[in-house]
Amino acid sequence: MAEPLPSRVVASIAFVGRSGGQVKALAGFKKGHHTVPDAANATTNSFLGKICDAELADEAERLFQAVRAGLGYKRKDVALSVTSPLAVLTARDFTVEIFYALEERDAARYAVTTTLRELTDAALARNEEFARIFAGRFTEISLALKKGVRVEAVVDAIEGLDGEGGLGVSYPSDCSECTIRVDGVEAEVRCTGATLEVVFPRGAGPAELIEAFGAVREAFQISKALSGLIG
Repeated sequence: MAEPLPSRVVASIAFVGRSGGQVKALAGFKKGHHTVPDAANATTNSFLGKICDAELADEAERLFQAVRAGLGYKRKDVALSVTSPLAVLTARDFTVEIFYALEERDAARYAVTTTLRELTDAALARNEEFARIFAGRFTEISLALKKGVRVEAVVDAIEGLDGEGGLGVSYPSDCSECTIRVDGVEAEVRCTGATLEVVFPRGAGPAELIEAFGAVREAFQISKALSGLIG
């Protein structure tokens, strides 16, 4: 792809990975002293920030060392800030955020969201060491659209194809978002109007997600209305 990360209609692109576990399994949780949260709110998330600091700091430090050594960065090229429940690694060519939060539906569990932003050069994603560092970490590409789109217009465009091009769509009655399926592509595309999120069934590195995103982008070329979404 000549331009795998389009900029004409996309304001920003992020790679997102998700994991998590039981709150009581965190190193800072003291059985007999602490109580497992029964709801996710400001108070309980503040509690989570205190008991997850060891895991967050360890994970962030491992990533810092892998990036520094693997990509040959000097001190001025990469920095790490940890203020639990958030760690931010700021590198010369990208930024990574690691964030802990309680699960909304089950506050006995926590979620860890890892987000890679501001990747300045798509070629870096294909660098062998970069690929090794981030292998299997991400399941989503999130594209913030510069102008946004009407979800209804996206639905109408796909339904108007009557299955041509292998595209299908599902959506709730209020059309607050829609999910687009592309034959031959494992990923689902979720359109919210402000964002386009390409969601994959398994973890992968940025280069693999970019290639799969290319297949989605190619499928969208069948419709002028759809091709305008991602350039």
